[in-house]
Amino acid sequence: MVNQSKRTTSIKELRNLLIWVLLALIIRWQVVEPRWIPSGSMLPTLQIRDKILVDKLTYKFINKDNLSELKDKIIVFKAPDQLVDAGYEADTALIKRVIGIPGDKIEIKEGNLYVNDNIQGKYSFDSDINYSMGPLVIPNESLWVMGDNRNNSLDSHIWGVLPFKKVIGKAIFRYWPLVNFGPISSPEINNFN
Repeated sequence: MVNQSKRTTSIKELRNLLIWVLLALIIRWQVVEPRWIPSGSMLPTLQIRDKILVDKLTYKFINKDNLSELKDKIIVFKAPDQLVDAGYEADTALIKRVIGIPGDKIEIKEGNLYVNDNIQGKYSFDSDINYSMGPLVIPNESLWVMGDNRNNSLDSHIWGVLPFKKVIGKAIFRYWPLVNFGPISSPEINNFN
């Protein structure tokens, strides 16, 4: 009788463990996913080896009519076709900031970033850019993404627009290192006018 009771308890514990594992997998697959930063393309906002959480659920409610909700957000996305053609794995995840949405005019000239002919000065990294490009208008269902480390980032200025369908989610929280634990915030705002 004692063995039967232990066996029943073990089966219940195993069932509960399997339910929790399944629940954790569903949450990771559909809701939130841990990632780490492999390069310096998002410096100074994100450091190499920072560990972050990516909200995969919210972006699923964003469609081509409300892409403006992503503007200025840091997103994680699958490698665009241009990078896959250059040798990246199709499921490689990259992280950048959304600069432009459909209809926006993007240009980099004289070291400054312009969106819709307005010089961008919100962040210190919006100036002193060592390349020029554009102007170009972002097509439908596409985004223009750039690393915060503007001069050292493999981003839209090199490979072009990012199809919205490549977005995995939005970076929302840094959990490592502990000294930076908390919501991901952008670096100090530039006093540029």
